[in-house]
Amino acid sequence: MTAILLDGKQTALAIRAEVAEQVEQFVAAGNRRPCLVAVLVGDDPASQVYVRNKNIACEKAGIEGRVHRLSADVSQAELMKLISELNADDAVHGILVQLPLPASMDERQVLDAVDAAKDVDAFNPCNVGLLMQGRPRFLPCTPAGIVQLLHRYDIPVAGKHVVVVGRSDIVGKPMAMLLAAKDSPCGPSAANATVTLAHSRTADLAAVVRSADVVIAAVGRPEMIRGEMLKPGAVVVDVGINRVGDRLVGDVAFDEAMEVASAVTPVPGGVGPLTIAMLLSNTLQAAREIESA
Repeated sequence: MTAILLDGKQTALAIRAEVAEQVEQFVAAGNRRPCLVAVLVGDDPASQVYVRNKNIACEKAGIEGRVHRLSADVSQAELMKLISELNADDAVHGILVQLPLPASMDERQVLDAVDAAKDVDAFNPCNVGLLMQGRPRFLPCTPAGIVQLLHRYDIPVAGKHVVVVGRSDIVGKPMAMLLAAKDSPCGPSAANATVTLAHSRTADLAAVVRSADVVIAAVGRPEMIRGEMLKPGAVVVDVGINRVGDRLVGDVAFDEAMEVASAVTPVPGGVGPLTIAMLLSNTLQAAREIESA
């Protein structure tokens, strides 16, 4: 068996085109152009690239993208003051604080300070709670992108056993909540899964993963999920991106998975582009709610 590739890049381009069309309709109706502001603290190279890519994506989607760049030695009080000003600015619809922050800062306190109505990353505890109750304001970007990817490749998860490997607040936990929900923006077939949330300390992880119809790997360990851990015909979504020497690899041994699974996301070019696409979608949603208030 040779798996098909789930092309996140092409799926993301389709979503971004849909968002761009909806943005122009929104502006043509007399609303302010959606505005996304990124706050970048320090000079982490990966963060610089990520924020630049977000700005390019905003421009192509017709969304105003702004960046506030702060030095690595800025105080947390100054950062909190900037967030407060952005919260109060009616022309700003979405705010994201690029992670990681300097070690001297309380990351949770900073993220909690972002107005829940502008929290397009869906990190604010109010938004996390709404997601838990099945009435989300915004969907977390990476998990929402995975739901879209599976749906657009006609891979239903309803009634299937999904194993999510990784329990982070950004991917693993919200992914499990989305898939176990009764409904989704893509309909009930993209939800209603039986979900196991596994992690690096799960007893006999290989056996748990082998029981899955769909495996979502988001544990942050290079090629931790091997081919022999997969059920033949399983669908594999690899969220990980790890540098090993001069290679970028995922959390799944890609070549091995391609021989066992029915569908696999590549790294890079799989899940990554979908995260930005869903961030744009959330920004448009935030603008709709703020402008109609």
